[in-house]
Amino acid sequence: MNTILFELGTEELPPKSLKTLRDALLDNVRTALDASGIVYENIRAYAAPRRLAVQMDNVATTTPDKVEQKRGPALKAAFDDNGELTRAGQGFLQGLNATGLTLSKDDLITVSDKKGEYIGYDLTIKGEAVDVLLPAIFQKALDNLPIAKRMRSGADRHEFVRPVQWVVLMRDEAVIDATIQGHKTGNQTRGHRYHAPDFVSIAHADDYQELLKNQYVIADFDERQASISKQVARLADEVGADAIVPDELLDEVTALVDFPVALRASFEERFLAVPQEALISTMQADQKYFCLTDKNGKLLPYFVFVSNIDSLDKSAVILGNEKVVRPRLADAEFFFLQDQKQPLSYFAQLLKNRVFQDKLGTIWQKSERIAKIATAINQSLANQDGWQNINDEDVVRAAMLCKADLATTLVGEFPELQGVAGTYYAKNSENPAVAQAIEEQYLPKFSGDNLPQTAIGTALALADRIDTLVGIFGIGQVPTGSKDPFSLRRASIGILRILIEKKLPIGLSSLVQASLSAYGEVLDNHQKIFEEVMTFINSRYRAMYTEQGVNVDTILAVQEINPDTPFDFDERIRAVEAFRALPQAKTLAQNNKRVGNILAKAQGDIADEIERSLLVEAAEQALFSAVSTAKQAVAPRQAMSDYQGVLQELVQLDEPLTQFFDGVMVNADDENLKNNRLALLQQVRALFLSVADIGLLQS
Repeated sequence: MNTILFELGTEELPPKSLKTLRDALLDNVRTALDASGIVYENIRAYAAPRRLAVQMDNVATTTPDKVEQKRGPALKAAFDDNGELTRAGQGFLQGLNATGLTLSKDDLITVSDKKGEYIGYDLTIKGEAVDVLLPAIFQKALDNLPIAKRMRSGADRHEFVRPVQWVVLMRDEAVIDATIQGHKTGNQTRGHRYHAPDFVSIAHADDYQELLKNQYVIADFDERQASISKQVARLADEVGADAIVPDELLDEVTALVDFPVALRASFEERFLAVPQEALISTMQADQKYFCLTDKNGKLLPYFVFVSNIDSLDKSAVILGNEKVVRPRLADAEFFFLQDQKQPLSYFAQLLKNRVFQDKLGTIWQKSERIAKIATAINQSLANQDGWQNINDEDVVRAAMLCKADLATTLVGEFPELQGVAGTYYAKNSENPAVAQAIEEQYLPKFSGDNLPQTAIGTALALADRIDTLVGIFGIGQVPTGSKDPFSLRRASIGILRILIEKKLPIGLSSLVQASLSAYGEVLDNHQKIFEEVMTFINSRYRAMYTEQGVNVDTILAVQEINPDTPFDFDERIRAVEAFRALPQAKTLAQNNKRVGNILAKAQGDIADEIERSLLVEAAEQALFSAVSTAKQAVAPRQAMSDYQGVLQELVQLDEPLTQFFDGVMVNADDENLKNNRLALLQQVRALFLSVADIGLLQS
């Protein structure tokens, strides 16, 4: 049992892909080792800017022996009446001996299965030398890495994401001779490009990490990342600040450096007059800096950067980064000041010449549609609990300005600031509620993001999304498979989240109809578009709720009755999930399914009323009494949409319904009795369907 080390040395690997490459390499190698039966104790992967590596502890030298059962002809066909091998039996024996064995008929065994008995032999296959298998395992693992575009270097025909410079493959102190990616394996690696650029020999595979640390390389990605996080936090604490450390940026910075040295720098306070989102955006995206804020989230004139060298003159490195960032911040400042020379309404007018989509008109026309839809939303929610009463003029004003910042120079330079820039500019001349709504129109931007807080922002967020959905479906550009260029799935879930979490009593059908009305004759076949959009949005429920851990059959049970209002849909989901926890749920679900099947097969119309004189069995009389009691009990709860309360009341039907099926023949010979019993079951089903189709629950 020994240590195996594999390292692939390359030119600088793509930083945004390094962590993914490391994880994929580890998974590929682990899968191949298990498939080959190679025994090992631990396996870990390393990733740094110029290397990918795998180290395994206690790796066996050979794979285990295997016994493979060989099956020959049927027993009757293999031996004659004298017990001697027939030609068929001799052929099987000769085939075994051809592999180097010396066997006789006495070495054969009888193999039995459900089809009969056969002659056979348990062939022992000796294990293979692991060192012979490893080169192919590592080469295949590299070939299967998720690399979008591979490249060749010079005359080398081997492809990889970056040119390969060296390959290490060792068992303990010995090199495993092989050729991987066109390079002969060895025991020499390289350290830091500047601090330790020369090749250095690895004496033993166990020495890998410590040897590289002495060469200014922290090979372990996670260790390097933890060091960066600790250094950034320390530098932020020194000035009483909090660091903004997005996960993606942290991963990228970790992938850019072998030996992280974090340093703090500063910029002129005058730049703080610029929207901090613009400053943060340029420092993060362009410079890979970590910005610092005070405890209230306000940007401070500091930033932390991570150097890949341990400079003797750190002040010079800091000064260099301050010089580099200054013109970028100055650009943002210039754009911000330049835009403010005109009111936001000026930029809105420019949208008349900017196309939203060829067949759907300009962004100005989209804004007009948003205004109509948002106004309809505001009017439908007027005087509703929790809705801030606002006048339609403010809604229209916000809608006509909500996309105006798309024409500004600041958003032209920083597209991610759309909505943010408009909010800053609107604060100079518009109603504060209008200004805030311009930013809130884009919320939620991603799963788990905040929702719009103001009434106008909520109306704009809904109107913008439904306008895009209806328009794109109207021109036939429906999402297919994984392709969703207009992010219609995300828009749908955004609509559902807003309506559900803000408890807004708006039906999806009214939203879609409002959008179709706003489009007017721009779109043809409104009914077809309506049906397609409704189906698409309703299909998002499953993805949204399964992510929350809701059972799929719960979702299907509610979808079966097709509630139009998402908030109502959510209330039913919560009620069914609570119902599932009750001890009577399983039996009630099974009996509901049985009721549904019986009614589905019934011929003709089923009466609404029940003839009490036809209730001849004690069990059906008991069920009728329980149904009558349940109707009275659930009526006030149904009026308040208290679905959990409804199902809790209906639990009392468990025993009467079970006894009914145990003691009553529904399809009786007497037609009147049968129809009366069907009417009784129909009332049972109607009670449950007031919440969901409980019969679809699996357990």
